[in-house]
Amino acid sequence: MRSGTFQWIGLCACLLAGCTPDDPASYEPTYARNSAFTTAGAEYLFAVHPLHNPKRLFEVYQPLVDLINEAAAPAFRLKLETSRDYAAFERKLAARKFHVAVPNPYQTLASEARGYRIVGKMGNDQRFRGIIIVRRDSELQHVADLKGVPISFPAPTALAATMMPRMYLHQHGLGAGDINARYVGSQESAIMNVLLGKTSAAGTWPPPWEALLRRRPELAERLVIRWETKPLINNGLVVRADMPEAHVRVLETVVFQLHDHARGRAILEAMEIGRFDAADTRTFEPVRRFMREYETAFGRMQ
Repeated sequence: MRSGTFQWIGLCACLLAGCTPDDPASYEPTYARNSAFTTAGAEYLFAVHPLHNPKRLFEVYQPLVDLINEAAAPAFRLKLETSRDYAAFERKLAARKFHVAVPNPYQTLASEARGYRIVGKMGNDQRFRGIIIVRRDSELQHVADLKGVPISFPAPTALAATMMPRMYLHQHGLGAGDINARYVGSQESAIMNVLLGKTSAAGTWPPPWEALLRRRPELAERLVIRWETKPLINNGLVVRADMPEAHVRVLETVVFQLHDHARGRAILEAMEIGRFDAADTRTFEPVRRFMREYETAFGRMQ
């Protein structure tokens, strides 16, 4: 059956399901049956926590996967797998389904107990901070004004977008019971809930906020950042402990040199960062300290 026929069937199925091909909640990347990679070798799953909806995440990270595959052939190839939400990503990470992953810092530390090791991190730690967005016409001007009002967050385990804003509110006078958190599944959903009036404020972080503004610049006239947190260590890069060291070195060479060439810099620009850096478990000690403070305020993470 020709590829055009497959596409027509997929479109019809999507329409029958009541969605559109651009619906982020319905998007799943597909892969050709006859891959350009034909030499036998190991295949590893590469995953990124839900920084964006699955379609956008695939657009941003597939070029990196392609570059790594070019360097890795014929020894191995990566296949990008996206997850619909944080819960789905974390279930797969806990089950060790991924061989290479870019988890958020909290997930990075949690992955060590699941048989992963930390080899790197995204650079630009100053970018890893929480922001709280409200409507421009909102009367919410002080942290105390947020007591009891609905605030949308992506997920309980979104460090920059949920935990850091919640901790900020706690440090500025709100008790754990004063924060009316609504978990809506993604960064964009958190922001759009405010725009649509479903929540009064949203927790997110700069990259998805800025990416959304580039696609819909008119939102800057209706939404505004009211508060922001101090920064923390950026997202990690982890590999499964049983991945051959020679393959890890190929991965590291490509990822840590992205900022040295034009193609790599274009990839990094789409990711909203300047580079990846080598890292290990000690790099994330500030995250451990934050998590101890957070769990004291809000209870232990499950």
